[in-house]
Amino acid sequence: MTTFVNKFLAHSPKETRELGQKIGRLLKAGDLLTLEGPLGSGKTTLVKGIAKGLDVKDPAEVVSPTFVLIHEYEAREKIYHIDWYRLLKVKGQDKLLAQECFDSQGVTLVEWAERGKGIFPKEYIQIHMKYQGPDKRVIEISVKGKKNRNLIGSL
Repeated sequence: MTTFVNKFLAHSPKETRELGQKIGRLLKAGDLLTLEGPLGSGKTTLVKGIAKGLDVKDPAEVVSPTFVLIHEYEAREKIYHIDWYRLLKVKGQDKLLAQECFDSQGVTLVEWAERGKGIFPKEYIQIHMKYQGPDKRVIEISVKGKKNRNLIGSL
């Protein structure tokens, strides 16, 4: 159930990272964010900002884990960065690994989340990114469940 939706317009990658930083500052252990949108829509750019907002120790190491599926980053809260780009559907060991991250005491960020429909817990933050022009992106943030309603409302 979607309990709250907030929409943002980023006019540049810098603005996308800045929004990510604001989100990252509000996150705590156990939070899950799913990111959806076409290739090049800014998902990894937003993740870089979120990681910075979580005080990641080495911002330069935050890159898309497309070929390894998951990267872990040390920060104020441990970050699990999952990327399902190369998967058609999340199942088997990939599903078990994801669920282990969801149940962890870290923050889990999932790119290409639409490929894992049905495996997410009841409480999470969904981010959908769309093109609005060459450098502009529409970023829609919705909350599934009640847990993070206040977090997104404070953006």
